[in-house]
Amino acid sequence: MYPFGGSVVAISKVMLSRNAIRSLCLPLIFCTAWLLSLAQVTIPTSRVDNVRDGANTQETLLTPANVNKNGFGHLFSFPVDYVVMAQPLYIPSVTISGAVHNVIYVVTQADSVYAIDADSGTQLWWVNFTNPSQGIVTAQTANGTLPCGNGYGYEQEGIIGTPVIDPNNNTMYLVAKTVINGTVEHNLHALDITTGNDLPGSPVQIVAQTTYGTKVTNFKSLHQKNRPGLLLLNGVIYAAFGSNGCNDDNSGWVLSYNESTLAQLAIFNTSPDHGLTSIWQTGTGIAADENNNIYVETAEACETCYNIPQGATYSNSVLKLTPDLTVADYFTPFDVQFLNTYDEDLSSTGVLVLPEQSGTYPHELVAGGKQGFVYLLDRDDLGEFHQTYDQDIQEFSLIPGEQTDQAKDVLFSSPAYWNNTVFFAPDDSPVLAYPLTNGSLGVPATTAASYTGAHSPSISANGNSNGILWDLTGGNLYAFNATNLQMLYASNQVKTRDGLPTLGHFVTPTIANGRVYVGTESTLAAYGLFQVLNITGGVGQTATVGTSLTYPIQIQANDPYSGQPDAGVTLTFSDGCSKSGSKTCGTFNPPSAVTDANGNASTTYTLPEKAGTYTLTISGTSSGVTFANATTTATATAAAATHMIVFNGSKQTGDEGTTLPSPLRAQAQDAYGNGVSGVTINFAANNGAIPSSPSVVSGANGLAGVTLQLPNTVCTVTVTVSSTGFKNVVFTEYSVAPAAVH
Repeated sequence: MYPFGGSVVAISKVMLSRNAIRSLCLPLIFCTAWLLSLAQVTIPTSRVDNVRDGANTQETLLTPANVNKNGFGHLFSFPVDYVVMAQPLYIPSVTISGAVHNVIYVVTQADSVYAIDADSGTQLWWVNFTNPSQGIVTAQTANGTLPCGNGYGYEQEGIIGTPVIDPNNNTMYLVAKTVINGTVEHNLHALDITTGNDLPGSPVQIVAQTTYGTKVTNFKSLHQKNRPGLLLLNGVIYAAFGSNGCNDDNSGWVLSYNESTLAQLAIFNTSPDHGLTSIWQTGTGIAADENNNIYVETAEACETCYNIPQGATYSNSVLKLTPDLTVADYFTPFDVQFLNTYDEDLSSTGVLVLPEQSGTYPHELVAGGKQGFVYLLDRDDLGEFHQTYDQDIQEFSLIPGEQTDQAKDVLFSSPAYWNNTVFFAPDDSPVLAYPLTNGSLGVPATTAASYTGAHSPSISANGNSNGILWDLTGGNLYAFNATNLQMLYASNQVKTRDGLPTLGHFVTPTIANGRVYVGTESTLAAYGLFQVLNITGGVGQTATVGTSLTYPIQIQANDPYSGQPDAGVTLTFSDGCSKSGSKTCGTFNPPSAVTDANGNASTTYTLPEKAGTYTLTISGTSSGVTFANATTTATATAAAATHMIVFNGSKQTGDEGTTLPSPLRAQAQDAYGNGVSGVTINFAANNGAIPSSPSVVSGANGLAGVTLQLPNTVCTVTVTVSSTGFKNVVFTEYSVAPAAVH
């Protein structure tokens, strides 16, 4: 029995939960096709998959070990014509104009769609759905077609919801808002992802009507926004709508369309009796589970407008819909009237469908809302509405101490799920990681600092290992180790290199094939691993000052994505020298080199005249590509001793018969002035003065020292320092009479 019904062919066209597929693999032909698709990850929909867990668990390149400011950062930016709100989508191995590309697809609020080479950042194609000469423009505050104004800072609205791509037929489905000769329309487009062209029958205008009693409600594009990402399920496209950002003449809608013909199949209005009750979900897509149930979260209606019990207004609720868009179940919090009154939308988050649990409730979902409360619900019995209590599995505030009637505007992002952990990013709070055990959420781990939320966190991992939590906050991209929440990287650590332009509302990063893609108000920014320089020979050598290391330093340049060697890379070498000719400056021969066809190059290093350990840094440049520096050390040891010096302790004065306060120290040095160890140094004093030892062997710094007891007479004492083969040096000390006491 197939879990989604129908044939193998039908199943292959469905975007399933990856967790369900991993445990599935019953028919050999199905598993074979799926395993082939694992060669590269596909991100065809909002939050990676239909359960909306935000986790790419097929990421083999990015790890907690290599995501850091030294080896990871900004790779390229592609300019776009206006604000990106939707999540970028990633499809590998797409043939465009006769060449195969990994492609990142980006849509903008200027009604544009871009296909961009995901590896190089070059444009592959671009389409725009406006034509001002024909009276077709975006909805704009300037022409009065955005009735809520520009409260969010945007002057126009085009494509805001994340599209969905069916890789099986190379088709992207999206909703675009346009104004045609003064009339606002929403149109559902089906685009060929290889060309950007509308397919036959595309686009179709979105229209809908419901009747409740005697009240007829029409879908009015002027007052509606398609913010949630689209859902593709069993050959059906689902799109959800809410307000433009204010409560005017809008309503919440879910509409479904046949994928092949774009014919409308079903209509659901969240509040045909009172209106409002938006579905917006900070952009998170409509969710679906393994049994084709569909889930959305709604926003507020009027204060007393809610489902008691068989009414039609499902305000501030979690809805479970059948594929034909009838309500199968719902959950409405008991304090819905408070939520309605104070604009505390549940729809500030999207539903997260959890994989099967081992506890009492095998089928669960996570929902939340602005007030920062989390609801863990039983998908088999959501709990409906009760006047004085909530029938849920768990319910708690993300911010400790907050109560339902106190919290305000806490959560504007959807949770992520990976490795039995649910991750939240509330406003002005640490990122929170709740362990999930037997269907219950436990005590969370947190990041060390608070962050400004409003962006849904994402996960990259290789199965259950190398998990990284990615979050956009405070205008920066952050990476945390998903196991312990230690920060790995922040784009403001090297701001001039990695800084992000201003972000749109509720932007979600996409992680695929070793890169992180972020849509901004003006660009698509790509972050990833820098080119790699590996030192393959000559590491950690030691030699005498002023001489060359025994072995050359050998370097190989590699591309971390292809694994191939980088030829023609210019390498430069440094030992930290800041002033040429200084005793701390060595020399490289050659001072720069170019890698050969195998990515190899080498240099020899002559050590400085001053003894010590030096860090050798190898940097690479090639057509503007960023390389992570490679480093090794070289240690310069002193040469053979050639002379001695008086280091310190000469010309002291002390009372006769006492020991001088400071020791007398001589130093054995080589020709460059470095201290030399292991030299026997003799001390001999006149006039009855007594050194503490007649001879001392110099230590690691070349120093040998004694204390000196002065004679019981007033005199000048000479201490002669000698060593075989070296010229003597002399200390002069003074023995004086004690000061008079009366």
